Amino acid sequence: MIPSITDSTVKAAIAAIASESATTQEKIEMLIELGQGLQKKPQTAQDLWSAIALYKRATEMCSDDYPLMKARAKVGMAGALKTIPQEGTELLLEAKAAYTEALPILQQLASKEEVAEAQMNLGLVLQSLVPFNLAQIADSIKAYQDALRVFTADNYPQEYAILHNNIAIAYLSISVGMEQKQLCEGLAVQTFEAALKHITLIENPREYAMLQNNLGNALQYLQSNHPVENNLRAIAAYEEALKVRNAQDTPLEYANTISNKANALFNLPDDPAKPEAGNPENLVKARNYYQEAWEIFTQRQHLEQAQVVAQALQEVETEIQMQYEKT
Repeated sequence: MIPSITDSTVKAAIAAIASESATTQEKIEMLIELGQGLQKKPQTAQDLWSAIALYKRATEMCSDDYPLMKARAKVGMAGALKTIPQEGTELLLEAKAAYTEALPILQQLASKEEVAEAQMNLGLVLQSLVPFNLAQIADSIKAYQDALRVFTADNYPQEYAILHNNIAIAYLSISVGMEQKQLCEGLAVQTFEAALKHITLIENPREYAMLQNNLGNALQYLQSNHPVENNLRAIAAYEEALKVRNAQDTPLEYANTISNKANALFNLPDDPAKPEAGNPENLVKARNYYQEAWEIFTQRQHLEQAQVVAQALQEVETEIQMQYEKT
């Protein structure tokens, strides 16, 4: 349900457009542009609700005479709805309905890029609904794969990287038996690696770091008979991500990656050929990474992440003490 809008700016904008001597199509376009402006960099959730009010007014003005404008307003409304923080699923279901209604019209009248962007965002909404048993993960993956027909690595590297990242995470979220889970985890790793054949450190550093970080996570928790080898591969992926992420320019992403690297080090023998000798050196490295990550998360008020890292820090301290007592 859209709450009553008290934003005087939105009311004034709608009134001003109503009094303009512009054509109906021009007025609809102005409403959509205003909504997009609010949606692009919202300061509060109220900005998103205000954008929804503008999109809603645009759809009302469209009737059946301007199907493409109506579809664009629906897509804008869906994008705002899926962005508003919420605990339940009501807004996500409204967003799903809006994308589902708009897509057939876009496929008839809009550019292939506009269609692909809507498919990409529908995939995100469906993926968010899966934990509530209100969507199928296969439908989310299909929406992403449909978008990939347009968002190729050569022409749209950013979207290509994000779509592969989302598909891999979707594979990892599938709830199945042990054998199928191993298959899904393997597919996730393959998806990250396939994307990294096209997304490079030099040309797409941000996307490269995202994919490498998440590849490291997938490798680290991959259920296989080669955990040491997988952890070594994970650490190599994190080190690639850290060629981009640093404490000065991307502190939160950096803290995320070093805490992930610490997780891998926690479980990695100092000498992979002699696992029985333990890992006192890697434990100290892990502790240092956890400590740095905790400081960053705490300073920037990301308290939930700080708490998770603090727990890991306590566990590594205990393990260091235990290994020290054995020697």
